[in-house]
Amino acid sequence: MSFLRRVLAASAAGCVVLSAACFVPVQAQDYPTRAITMVVPFAAGGPTDVIARTVAGRMSRTLGQPIVIENAVGAGGTTATARVARAPNDGYTVIVGHMGTHAAAVPLYPNLAYHPEHDFEPVALIATVPILILARKDFPPRTLAEFIDYARANTDQINMAHAGVGSVSHVTCLLLNSFLSINPTGVPFSGTGPAMKALESGKVDYMCDQIVNAVPPIAAGNVKAYAVASRARSPVLPDVPTTREAGLPALKIQAWNAIFAPKDTPAPIVARLNEAVSSALDDRDVRAELLRLGSLIPGPAERGPKALAGLVKSEIARWTPLLQTAAK
Repeated sequence: MSFLRRVLAASAAGCVVLSAACFVPVQAQDYPTRAITMVVPFAAGGPTDVIARTVAGRMSRTLGQPIVIENAVGAGGTTATARVARAPNDGYTVIVGHMGTHAAAVPLYPNLAYHPEHDFEPVALIATVPILILARKDFPPRTLAEFIDYARANTDQINMAHAGVGSVSHVTCLLLNSFLSINPTGVPFSGTGPAMKALESGKVDYMCDQIVNAVPPIAAGNVKAYAVASRARSPVLPDVPTTREAGLPALKIQAWNAIFAPKDTPAPIVARLNEAVSSALDDRDVRAELLRLGSLIPGPAERGPKALAGLVKSEIARWTPLLQTAAK
């Protein structure tokens, strides 16, 4: 081979290597060029769905591409979460996970098809959400103290609605039940949206739910709220006492919702998605809607991927011993 040919061959090889090396950054820099699918692992109308849709609209304006919400139900949100863990890591499929799918599911599902810490790239925390203890409007107990006595005396006759094993509504009431030493009949639904409708119609007795899902039916008088499991009363439900005020100080629970991408999604894409979430959370209309529903909006330091990764790790460590004890 002549000297000229050797130079041309080396140059061509260098271009191939350079193209391969630059492919991911260039692809990430152009992201997104088409619609993004945001999977909500519960039925439409529940708190995770409402929060996702509130934020997604503003995110799509920042990203310049539509965000399509896909509701995919099953196994307390873990079916869809496992599917997203195996999705292409190109930023076009993400999931809105929460305390259930990315923490409580670990101790509750021995054969869980994913691991929240190892199979996802944390993108951004969207909101934290207080938990309420609720009952059908004609349930005999009027206060949390009366509910505790009634539930203990009638544990075999009452039932509890939830959105599937491992969902927020399930694990929070599981913890409540363990504190009260009761074992009611569980009634699973495809999401807390359908569960709330059952509670409003009087088909189930009580449930634990995120405040986002509960404000409208409480305001309408369709369900009763015994307490909010937080340190302070919620501004949107100022008449509902905290669990401490109502006589159950040990029960303090706060749910959260966050966006995750499949593992090894390029860092520039994760950063772009995080930027879009942060812009949404700073938007006046988005903030007003989230606050109207009782959500708490995370500050800038809490929204980043590193902070979310730390939250997932700490929540798994927190819920594992609690649920292993409560599930016995």
